[in-house]
Amino acid sequence: MAIRVQSTPFDPGTEVNAMHAANVGVGAVVSFVGYVRDFNDGLDVAGMFLEHYPGMTEKALGKIAVEAEQRWPLLKLEVLHRIGALEPGEPIVFVGAASAHRQAAFDACAFVMDYLKTRAPFWKKENTRDGPRWVEGRDSDHAAADRWKQ
Repeated sequence: MAIRVQSTPFDPGTEVNAMHAANVGVGAVVSFVGYVRDFNDGLDVAGMFLEHYPGMTEKALGKIAVEAEQRWPLLKLEVLHRIGALEPGEPIVFVGAASAHRQAAFDACAFVMDYLKTRAPFWKKENTRDGPRWVEGRDSDHAAADRWKQ
């Protein structure tokens, strides 16, 4: 398991390839890449600034990853999240799950992303032509996370 919170850009293709590179037992890699959009809630977005609470954010992401590893037989799990100033089109988050079989990788990747959206301490401020605005959590994100409750 690897958790990274960084201000530097990353290449999603390189991240996916690294998921398989060291282990020929990996039969499936499922990944999610989230990108900064140029719109949200009907407004044009020129960019965003992502804040986090150092130490606390990594701990929260680690807890999510540990729970995923306890639920599914994973061979590797990666969570990478950008912070700082980002422009539309830039990758903001990468979640990769590797397993011997596809279903575990699909489920683990979806679980991590759903929990990341609702439990990780990140704060997004979008730059719109009407000025900056903080982005609130969505009910749909909480509903998606609720499906994983045991």
